[in-house]
Amino acid sequence: MSQVSSSTKKANPAVPSVEGRKRKKRKTKSSVEYAPPAVEESSSVSTSSSLPFVSAPSSSNSSYSSAEEEGTDSTKTETCLLPLCRVCICQPCETTRSQLRQTASEQKSPKKSKTARSDPQKKSLTKPQKKTSKQHESSSSSSTKELVVKEETEETKEKKIAKMTEACQTILTCIGEDPGREGLLKTPERWAKALLFMTHGYAQTGADVTNGAVFNEEDHKEMVVVKDIDIHSLCEHHMVPFTGRVHVGYIPNGKILGLSKLARIAEVYARRLQVQERLTRQIADAVVEAVDPLGVAVVIECSHFCMVMRGVQKCGAKTVTSSVRGCFETNSKTRAEFFSIINR
Repeated sequence: MSQVSSSTKKANPAVPSVEGRKRKKRKTKSSVEYAPPAVEESSSVSTSSSLPFVSAPSSSNSSYSSAEEEGTDSTKTETCLLPLCRVCICQPCETTRSQLRQTASEQKSPKKSKTARSDPQKKSLTKPQKKTSKQHESSSSSSTKELVVKEETEETKEKKIAKMTEACQTILTCIGEDPGREGLLKTPERWAKALLFMTHGYAQTGADVTNGAVFNEEDHKEMVVVKDIDIHSLCEHHMVPFTGRVHVGYIPNGKILGLSKLARIAEVYARRLQVQERLTRQIADAVVEAVDPLGVAVVIECSHFCMVMRGVQKCGAKTVTSSVRGCFETNSKTRAEFFSIINR
């Protein structure tokens, strides 16, 4: 039997032995462990293709760089190095960098303005003498301006008096008088000065004479009346006087006016060439402008010398005019109360 088995072993040469099998396994392992270089190149290419902004060293990139040097705009592109954690100078990065600088400068600018504003305050605390000297200079300059204005007004007044004096001399000669006689030597100049005094209301307004004498009084809502204020004016038709009395009443609306100021307002508008109707309205409007009351009522009683000395020559004739505003106009009871007070 042993001889038969050995013969069978020799008769089957196609069956490998155990040692041959081991050798084949070793060869397959070595072939798997040592891969060809082509596989490594493909892996390197795949890793480089995962980064789109980084140019890989290949033949295509070399041709691309040569085209960029030639200056063709169609193939010119800038690569960003920020994904590689490197400083980049491409156009998008430069624009964002400039925007950040601009915002930083804008944030710093208000601080500079605050410091600039605070500097003059420090200077004013350290150097008060210069400001006081400047204040003295401004006050002295204002006083000099006032003096100049006064001098100018005096000069203009003297010129007016000289012109009016000549005109009065002409009038005297026209009526048959001798301006050179003793009683009339200074009459033209006196007449000029008197006429300027009787018309000095042209140089003033209601606001000038009130002089800030307006006081807050929220509680008083009743009528305030100042009556029998003497006035003297000139009729604008004949330039002869008319004289009489003025009665002024108003209901305050949180503000009251000094009592003497009502008389001064009447004086301002009376010292002009007037008609009685307009004079009544002007006094009422001036009170409204001064204190803005709930209502105003003004009544004037005058005797006009154009009716006494000439014309009809009626000595006992009197002219009464009235002007009402606000609640005196809308409420008949308030108006009746005012007339009952002034007629007592």
